[in-house]
Amino acid sequence: MGSRVTRLIRNFNLENRAHREISKTKPKAAPRHPASSSSLQEDIAEIHQKNDPLLSMLKDVYVESKDPDPQAEAVPEVKKVEEEMQRRALKYSLPGEPYGFCDVTDVPKGKLSLVEALTALNNHKRLPKTWTPEKLAQEYSLDPKDAKALTEFFFPFDIKIIPPKAEETKQIKDS
Repeated sequence: MGSRVTRLIRNFNLENRAHREISKTKPKAAPRHPASSSSLQEDIAEIHQKNDPLLSMLKDVYVESKDPDPQAEAVPEVKKVEEEMQRRALKYSLPGEPYGFCDVTDVPKGKLSLVEALTALNNHKRLPKTWTPEKLAQEYSLDPKDAKALTEFFFPFDIKIIPPKAEETKQIKDS
């Protein structure tokens, strides 16, 4: 029923509204740029024309180039390869293949695997006097600055239980 009413309102006086819209004066188009085709051709001809003063100045330019020493470039590449090859075996890994991480057998020096990071943080949390940032840096081949930041800013398994404020609150009890 509602669609019939909306159709009647929409189609009311439709032809008169259409004729009124069509008979309105149309806005004038914006004026075109006053460039004629002859001036465009002149510009193109001017672009392709040789400019003798510029050519003579270009002939006076002398560029001298020397290739870099090939031995100087080879040395940094060798150092990068040696740095990448410095790897260490994993201290701890996941048992079996439950998560698909078994193919990782070694890590670059200065980096930790996820399991090693959690183990190191847990050891530091349980025994902070034994597992100092210096010992963690030595044990896992880390930069001392990174080991200090690791122990300072990351806390594994830190659960805080907030006790209720009043004794009137209901608590769940074992049944």
